Amino acid sequence: MTADVQEKTTNVLEDFEKAKNKFDTSDYTQEEFEKLANLYTESFRDVKQGELVKGRLVRIQDDNVIIDVGFKSEGTIPRSEFSEEDQLQVGQEVEVVLESVEDQEGNLVLSKARADFLRIWQKVLSAHETGDIIQGKIIKRIKGGMVVDLIGMEAFLPGSQIDIRPIRDFDALVGQTMDFKVVKVNIPTENVVVSHKVLIEEEISDQRKAILESLERGQILEGVVKAITDFGVFVDLGGVDGLIHITDLSWGRINHPSEIVKLDETLKIVVTDFDEAKKRISLSLKKLLPHPWENIEEKYKIGDKVSGRVVSLTDYGAFIEIEKGIEGLIHNSEMSWTQHIKHPSQVVAKKRKKYLLESSSSNQIRGKP
Repeated sequence: MTADVQEKTTNVLEDFEKAKNKFDTSDYTQEEFEKLANLYTESFRDVKQGELVKGRLVRIQDDNVIIDVGFKSEGTIPRSEFSEEDQLQVGQEVEVVLESVEDQEGNLVLSKARADFLRIWQKVLSAHETGDIIQGKIIKRIKGGMVVDLIGMEAFLPGSQIDIRPIRDFDALVGQTMDFKVVKVNIPTENVVVSHKVLIEEEISDQRKAILESLERGQILEGVVKAITDFGVFVDLGGVDGLIHITDLSWGRINHPSEIVKLDETLKIVVTDFDEAKKRISLSLKKLLPHPWENIEEKYKIGDKVSGRVVSLTDYGAFIEIEKGIEGLIHNSEMSWTQHIKHPSQVVAKKRKKYLLESSSSNQIRGKP
């Protein structure tokens, strides 16, 4: 028996003692009074503060709903805690939480809203333990992720736990209904973290395993550009990511991978290497394209005049790109008949210009400005 109930029991015994003095002692003995007192006090429920209990609606008084939970006094709940769908009738059972044993007027303070939350909270805790899937609706975007209405309570969905692919537009997700798994609960603060990504990973786990088991060098695959970085492109191969290094995107020089590919673009690529231990897959886009030096003698003849782009200046000359993957060298000594050129920047700059090819071989082209 709680201290509150014990105190009220003592008060009841005192009331009985006062009542006994008003009656003929021949009608009630001390033993009979104590027996009646015990029966009366045993009718009280041992209700603890914060406990979820069931009560009976006894009446509606102004903006309050009066509930009998089997305690000495009745409890009140603001009418606003009931939804419009709740058809309140005298005698119906209502599940409530005892928030306070006694207010200033000596009545129980009850809450239906808290009871509704605790029922949801128990479902969430159970789903966290069992791994059950709960459906929720994304209601707004906040820093670091989204807020989800999870069967009536708010949960946090980190941005990294939405999908296996990067999210381009978070605002477009607001209003969407998804399945979630509860990945973390904080009982003291009653906070919940959910994930949609883990469900996707579970679905494609067999697909990922099949891809990894079938990988081999030279294999041609299809994938979607997932992310673009300064050093290369990450491609989603269907649950497994591969990397196309910037040097494997094109036979020619590029400053950034975004010059060649764009996000969400579908590509055909070839597997160049695979580290099974680290699950690291190296891919190439350029190796599916013809090598620019194939049949070069047929494309360029000695004495041809072609347009090129200065791609690099060195102390000894300038490298000219005449097409992707084909560069020629103009040595300093070939830049002027009348001047002594110490550096090619004295004659050329990084812009397009006509150049005269002087010689051609399988790996070198020389020319004059």
